[in-house]
Amino acid sequence: MRALLVTIAAAGAFAAAAGSAAADGLPVGGIEIGPSGVSRPGDDTRYVALRAGPNTLVARIEQTGGRVLRSRVLPGRFTVPAVALDGSAAGLAADGRTLVLIRPRTGFPRKQTVLAVVETPRLRLRETVVLAGDFSFDALSPDGSLLYLVQYVNRRDPTRYVVRGYDLQRRRLLAEPVVDPEVFGDVMRGYPMTRAVSPDARWAYTLYDGGGDGHPFVHALDTATRTAACIDVAALAGRAELTDVRLALAAGGGEVRVVAGGETVAVIDAATLRVREPAEREAVPVPDGSPPWNLVAAAALAALLVALAAGRVFFLRRRRRPALS
Repeated sequence: MRALLVTIAAAGAFAAAAGSAAADGLPVGGIEIGPSGVSRPGDDTRYVALRAGPNTLVARIEQTGGRVLRSRVLPGRFTVPAVALDGSAAGLAADGRTLVLIRPRTGFPRKQTVLAVVETPRLRLRETVVLAGDFSFDALSPDGSLLYLVQYVNRRDPTRYVVRGYDLQRRRLLAEPVVDPEVFGDVMRGYPMTRAVSPDARWAYTLYDGGGDGHPFVHALDTATRTAACIDVAALAGRAELTDVRLALAAGGGEVRVVAGGETVAVIDAATLRVREPAEREAVPVPDGSPPWNLVAAAALAALLVALAAGRVFFLRRRRRPALS
C-alpha cells in the first residue's frame, strides 16, 4: 500500500524526466519507456507499465483524455521494451491481443532474462518466459505467436549479438538463429539506433551503428517468415554521430527512407531491399517519437489510483475475514 502511494507521488517525476535508473532490457542504461507505453498505429489505446513496489501495474488507457480502460497488477518488475536507443517502443502484437513485457536489467551481462506475456483483453498474465542468458526484446510476429529476441553472446561486448526466435505456442526457444543468408557468420555487431515498422507490422527495420566499424546497416526482419537481411547504408559510412538519424516509411510502406538531420540520405526499396540515392526534393516527414509525457502523467496517476482503490478493498476483505478457531 505504501509503495503504491509513493509511486503515485512519483508519477509527475516520470512525466518530467525522459529517463530513469531502470533499464528496459537493452544493454545500456537510462532508457525507461514503461510510463510512456506502447500502442498500435491508428489505435486510440496505449499500454503502460508502472512500478508498484516489487510488482508492476499494467494499464490500458485512452490516448485522448487518459481514461483508464483496464488495469492489473502483475507479480514482479516488468516494463515495456524499447528496441532502439531513440526510445522506440515495442511489445504489442499487430492483432492487439498479445503484449510482451521484459524485466528491467540492472547490469550487463545478466545470467537470466525474464519476460511476461500478457493477454490484452483482460490484461491476464498468460506466461512467464524465463531464459538462461542475456536477451533483449526485438519484435513480435503480427499474430503474436512468435517472439524475436536479441541474444548477447559476448560478456564483454554488448554490441555482439544474434537474433533468436521463441515459439510462444510451443513455449520453446528455437535452436537456429535468424540470419541473413548472404552474410558470413551468425554474429552481428552494433547498437540499435532507431526503428521503423511496416504498416502491416510484418517487417521491423532497425538501424544499427555497426559497432564502431564505420559501417551502419539496417536489419530488416520479416517477423512472419523468420528471415532477415542486413542492408549496408553507405550514405552513413564514417558518420560519427547517428543520434539524429531516423527511419521513415514512404510510398505506403513501399520505401524505407534514411533521414539524417532532416534530410533523406538513402532510400531502401521494401520489396527488393536494395538501396538507392534519393532524388532531389525527395522528402518525407519523420513522426515525432517523443513520449506524450503530459498524457502519461495523468494516465499514470489515474491508473495508480484505480490500483490503490482495489488494494484497499482487498485489504478490508482480509481484515473482515473471521479468524479460524
